[in-house]
Amino acid sequence: MSSRILIIGAGRSSSALIKYTLDKSEEFGWSITVADANPAAAAARIGGHPRGNAAWLDVTKTNDRRDLIGRADIVISLLPAHLHIEVAQDCIRLKKHLVTASYVSQELFRLGDEARDRELIFMGEMGLDPGIDHMTAMQRLNLIRKKGGKIIAFRSFTGGLIAPESNDNPWGYKFTWNPRNVVLAGQGTAQYLENEKLKFIPYQRLFKTLWHIEVPGYGKFEAYANRDSLLYRKQYGLDDIPTILRGTLRYPGFAAAWHALIRIGLTNADFPILDSAKITYHELMEALAPSGPGSVKDRIAQLLQIDPAGDVMNRLTWLGLFRKKKIKLRDATPALILENLLLDKWKLSPSDKDLIVMQHQIDYELDGKTYRDISNLTMKGEDATDTAMARLVGLPMGIFVRLISQGQIKATGVHIPTMKEVYEPVLEEMKSFGMELTHHTEEI
Repeated sequence: MSSRILIIGAGRSSSALIKYTLDKSEEFGWSITVADANPAAAAARIGGHPRGNAAWLDVTKTNDRRDLIGRADIVISLLPAHLHIEVAQDCIRLKKHLVTASYVSQELFRLGDEARDRELIFMGEMGLDPGIDHMTAMQRLNLIRKKGGKIIAFRSFTGGLIAPESNDNPWGYKFTWNPRNVVLAGQGTAQYLENEKLKFIPYQRLFKTLWHIEVPGYGKFEAYANRDSLLYRKQYGLDDIPTILRGTLRYPGFAAAWHALIRIGLTNADFPILDSAKITYHELMEALAPSGPGSVKDRIAQLLQIDPAGDVMNRLTWLGLFRKKKIKLRDATPALILENLLLDKWKLSPSDKDLIVMQHQIDYELDGKTYRDISNLTMKGEDATDTAMARLVGLPMGIFVRLISQGQIKATGVHIPTMKEVYEPVLEEMKSFGMELTHHTEEI
């Protein structure tokens, strides 16, 4: 059946999704509309394709939004998570299917009955993390269950990083997704289960509490806990599991330096700094440093109780935090000042390749022995536009849209991709885009 597909958002993660839907549009009779507040960005993504159409959309303008949604059959929202709910309510009212890559909020889950009544599928968490992590985890968990294994621990780690050959800054990091989410990552309290005990890690300890993993071909990584590892116990069928942990991967040394930014106060989004446009980064650091003798750098090192010539201070200095250069942002919070600085310092160069790394560790008991099933997924991007992040976030959504348009999805209501009818065909097609999961089992 032909489908009219509306993609809302033409930002960082949209390129692979838009290309996939345009590539398939002839075969399936699709027409694709890409709507964005910057219609030139949408038009650039479409690249003159005859079945593509760029549209201007300020998503806060209700009538414009409803007009575009009303003319679609399937809506893919790439908006920031807090804006999905209004799109979802419009999709209920106008009887349209909805796909997003963001975490499903409580408000979105509450629309489940209405979506079911209208025979609609609202699929959230259909990207990378959340998304491919759910699908690959469910596939492995179900295989272990099928052979009679009793699952006793589940740990899952994912990181959007920079490939070693493009890693040319001391942080080992560049932006491949929403910079604001990176700056505000971990705020709140992380929770997980360890040997049947509930564990909490408050923000001020999060980047000091690390796990270390190794991935063949890429070496060692460090991981910090995601906000709530317990969210998926029920959906993964792991209600009685004694250990469950989900974490974010970074190259070694990143967490210690990020912990320093938190302690200094640079991730604080609670108060605006009056006249911030007129002060320099050096003056901001002076304002955040303890009083006393010595340079601002020395006093910041004292505050952090670290070597003034060590690795962490080198990373802070490289960011330009001690330069006498004007901030040029009006009444900005420290977090916004930091984000603005990082946007420049952690920008992908046109030829940079990004790297996605994911590892699942599943411990299980079988025939009186205990085993660990380890799955690794790695994928490199081609350049700053064709990123692994855009592929692994966008392609699962594109494939799922194909499944809806071909009538292959029977489920209705609000879901995440933990059902076999979703994850089997999506993961199978993802192989043709170079996504391969390797796994091995060891006795422990």
